[in-house]
Amino acid sequence: MTTDQARLRVVDNELELASTARALRDLVTPGSAELEWLLAAIARDAEARRQPGQEGHPWRTMELVRLARLGALRLPRESGGAGASLRELFQVLIRLAEADPDVAHILRAHYLLVDELLRAPADPLRDARLQRVVNGEIFGNAFTEQSARAVGDYRFETTLSVEGDGYRLNGTKYFSTGTLYSDWVLVSASDPDGSALSALIPTDREGVQVFDDWDGIGQQYTGSGTTRFANVRVERDEVIRRDTATKSNALPQLYLHAIIAGILRSVVSDAVVLLQGRARSFSHAVAERPADDPQLLQVVGQLSSSAFAAEAIVLAAAEALDRAFLAAAAGEDAAALNLEASLRAAQAKVVVDELALKAASDLFEVGGASAARRSAHLDRHWRNIRTLASHNPAAYKARAIGDLLVNGTELPRNAYF
Repeated sequence: MTTDQARLRVVDNELELASTARALRDLVTPGSAELEWLLAAIARDAEARRQPGQEGHPWRTMELVRLARLGALRLPRESGGAGASLRELFQVLIRLAEADPDVAHILRAHYLLVDELLRAPADPLRDARLQRVVNGEIFGNAFTEQSARAVGDYRFETTLSVEGDGYRLNGTKYFSTGTLYSDWVLVSASDPDGSALSALIPTDREGVQVFDDWDGIGQQYTGSGTTRFANVRVERDEVIRRDTATKSNALPQLYLHAIIAGILRSVVSDAVVLLQGRARSFSHAVAERPADDPQLLQVVGQLSSSAFAAEAIVLAAAEALDRAFLAAAAGEDAAALNLEASLRAAQAKVVVDELALKAASDLFEVGGASAARRSAHLDRHWRNIRTLASHNPAAYKARAIGDLLVNGTELPRNAYF
């Protein structure tokens, strides 16, 4: 039995129909029929998992993601990828988050590492790692630790100790989003000299333990739990020395707001369905039929406008990312463009967070008290947005932007900018 055949066993009869076989096996590209099919299948699975007794992880969807090789969107066509620009990637991410924000979030570490590999000089090891992406394999992350050090400090308690011609990895990571579903995990650690480096190792290697213990109020099935490394063998060619502390990190930050923009699309569609389905109104309303009530229609219009604004802001910032990436790929000094991309991503956060949280709350103005039923699941939008927005405080971003504009103080260079 081939790997694809084995994976298809987890897919239900509907997805095994001959009409979907091509979509499962062909690489998806932006705007393609295969992508539309995949997004629809992901949305159906997410809806099914929201039903009573069906709540759970998107295992089936992640197999579809592998089969469709969605993780290869950014790879050049000549390398077996879809050749998508960063703007096109973000367009897809917004649609993916509309279908299932958990799945979009699961892939965050994957796309970040793919981008980093694409920026690196070509060599056999880099190309071998990218070939894994072409094969449908998924990268996860193990970066964050719970320690007394400030967030953004690159001194890790997780260690890589030299042993013979390789290393031993020991430590515990938290908020390892996506690693539960991943084939590989990128682990940040300190070497014996205290220098930060990373190791890319299989998630099924002896000594690697991935726990499903994420208990957040939102993004509940992203696998953002604990990953523990107990005396894990690491080969020398699995170690990556990265300049994470000094480079621009706009991509991981803007990525979160692409997810939020996708959630806002769902807020709008849920508002429309709510209003179309309401049969009763209040005796003091200005229209007998809720769908004719100008006040409720205004709320839907405002929600739609917020969703449009959030998406436009994210895509405009993605264009700044594209300019920086293309300059670096051409061998040009991209420092100024990287800083511009960081600024645009920070500005996006300050505005999009506020728009999105308000919209997710205003949704309930359209539905009335019945919209607050647990079975309606409408609270998931606010919980997911609040969780995503909490990754770093908007107040710090706004202050840093103001300091840049007024005093010329450069934006911080860490994983949060």
